[in-house]
Amino acid sequence: MNYFYDQLIKSTESQRQQLYSVTQLRNAMQGVISRETYIAYLTEAFHHVSHTVPFLMTAGSKLPAHKKYLLPAIISYLEEEVGHEEWILNDIEACGGDKEAVRKSKPKLPTQSLIAYNYDYINRKNPVGFFGMVFMLESTSTQIATQGAEAVQHALQLPDKAFSYLYSHGEIDISHMKFLETTLNTIKDPDDQTAIIEVAQNTFELFADVIASIPFEERDANVA
Repeated sequence: MNYFYDQLIKSTESQRQQLYSVTQLRNAMQGVISRETYIAYLTEAFHHVSHTVPFLMTAGSKLPAHKKYLLPAIISYLEEEVGHEEWILNDIEACGGDKEAVRKSKPKLPTQSLIAYNYDYINRKNPVGFFGMVFMLESTSTQIATQGAEAVQHALQLPDKAFSYLYSHGEIDISHMKFLETTLNTIKDPDDQTAIIEVAQNTFELFADVIASIPFEERDANVA
């Protein structure tokens, strides 16, 4: 039997590899990073994660009557995601950063583009497409969050409390992925499937732009 979830994985392979090839991400996975670069990453994460709950609320409110069967999944994700942006701010503070300055800061243009794209797709095209963004974030977390956090923590010698966001997502999102797989396999409408694939492909590329926008110095390559 052909499952939509498997199709989604295959359809996003090239975009996933594009993300994983970004220098800043490759460096971080090897522990080649400075504290300033890690804080810069957390800053952009704060800005886009701050929109996760509003994204989900908007998507749920836009579902037509015959797609309301997806509401329980949306509500489940929403409940799980409440307050995660505050975890990120606390991590920034544990790194010695100014979390209130970050709270008041403006996201970089690629982060704004990622946020704007998803609101636009939900409101103007198809709210079910947002599951493509969920897929991108969840699959990325399960594959790189824990490994990346361990490498960065070892390199920077920062406390565990500076990695609550990454460690939690590396652990939690494994169960999330099973739930997401089950949910996606219930979606049979070809238009909805096409929308999910489109959003997933585009958000992998947009998220790669976010990571690539994070400033780093070549000397980071010499971080022990």
